[in-house]
Amino acid sequence: MADQVQHSIQEQEEREEREHFARVINSFKFYKLHSLKRLHLSKVSYMNLNDQHKSRILGYMDNLETIQTCIVHNYEVIKLILQDCQFMFLNKDECISDADFERVKKADCAPPTSEEMNKVKTTLRQIVRDWSEDGRAEREACYQPVMHAVLTRLGSRKPSDVKILVPGAGLGRLVFEFARLGYSCQGNDWSLHMLLASNFILNRCQERNSMVVYPWVHQYTNNLATKDQTRRCMFPDISPLQINSDSDFSMVAGDFTKIYTEPNSWNAVVTVFFLDTAHNIIEYLETIYTILAPGGYLVNLGPLLYHWAGQVNEMSVELSYEELRKVMLDIGFEIEKEEMNVRCMYTQNPLSLMQNYYNCVMFVARKPLPRPTHHDQNS
Repeated sequence: MADQVQHSIQEQEEREEREHFARVINSFKFYKLHSLKRLHLSKVSYMNLNDQHKSRILGYMDNLETIQTCIVHNYEVIKLILQDCQFMFLNKDECISDADFERVKKADCAPPTSEEMNKVKTTLRQIVRDWSEDGRAEREACYQPVMHAVLTRLGSRKPSDVKILVPGAGLGRLVFEFARLGYSCQGNDWSLHMLLASNFILNRCQERNSMVVYPWVHQYTNNLATKDQTRRCMFPDISPLQINSDSDFSMVAGDFTKIYTEPNSWNAVVTVFFLDTAHNIIEYLETIYTILAPGGYLVNLGPLLYHWAGQVNEMSVELSYEELRKVMLDIGFEIEKEEMNVRCMYTQNPLSLMQNYYNCVMFVARKPLPRPTHHDQNS
């Protein structure tokens, strides 16, 4: 009886997971309609102007037509992202079936929510951050400090013998950079929006700057120049083929705390803008401590935004860094390095009249080696 109940629960969870994936795909497919609806609001506002006011902005409608062209182009890229996405991840056999998708298209499941559509638009901006020349400065501000910390501590070892885990890997650029240096590196993310895009870039974009996207086309405000909204971005800025075919490089989808349970299995866990995605950040830290090999490192850079803060029916433990530091020490970490006020941006439009940035915390925490026993000392 207990086995039947467990099997039933497992089937329900798998069905919900497949239907969630179907909803994510549905949100991508809804992109063009959603974006054109917003564009229509601007067209209606223009049409409501009197003739004198229209005469003062003669190029306004032409720009709206350009925006529409950019939206349609983005949708063509999205269709490429969605091609052959059923078999993407190491730990997934089949992500979605036709029956799953048909259930999602029912009236009680559609259209996608505003939050789901914002994730689609964020994914387009994430392409800029991780895989374009335009995102280089933002990317290097976040990735260079953590890579330097890892190389400083583990660089003397044979790279292929060093296992690095990057949870919250997003579109996979940091994982790619470690793998390009020869390290055994795995990325993990729970966001299927991100994983669909990373799968496309890493596995199907073979040539440098072979693709174009218009990431700022949804930004109708805070534009200095009219053309800024329709500025194109080319990607990827480096060919993913620059990794050796025998490199140990992979991406895994799913809940970090459920997938990674094997003790003493990673030499470094590198987290960038990740720790504050937790419902319970203490659980994240305990998981990392468990899976790190003795002498292994947690290398972190990011803010403490806490993505679930204030959301109804969602658990969210929101610690200050002062509290977080005490928790790390209590778990057993030894903090080797701390740096405050590391200024970083996240998917920021560099030409926008409004700029947001984070004063991040960067730290390196070590899981100590076992202390020698009395027997070891005598021998």
